[in-house]
Amino acid sequence: MQIEVNGTSIETDPQGYLVNLSDWSEDLANALAEKDELVLGEAHWEIINMIRAYYEDHGTAPAMRKLTKLAKSELGAEKGDSKYLYSLFPYGPGKQGSRYAGLPKPTGCV
Repeated sequence: MQIEVNGTSIETDPQGYLVNLSDWSEDLANALAEKDELVLGEAHWEIINMIRAYYEDHGTAPAMRKLTKLAKSELGAEKGDSKYLYSLFPYGPGKQGSRYAGLPKPTGCV
């Protein structure tokens, strides 16, 4: 599967995750969100950047349980709530957030 971003075709798997992680850009994240009928705002980017930093440190994207704990510790209790995270990423904060962050699907996510 491919997605067109700024005149460049970027390869994704059938679920929309990047085949080559180095193809990630903010424009790509915005294009993926647009396909899901979402507009990424500051709150989304706060979570996306946190997910990317976690991946850089641990070599894996955080699954939902870890993501809520991470958000709570880094951003506060109100942002570490699963309802808040689902309000930003309605198709699953772990999966959808990681996809927009240009990372592989978190282990443990179906």
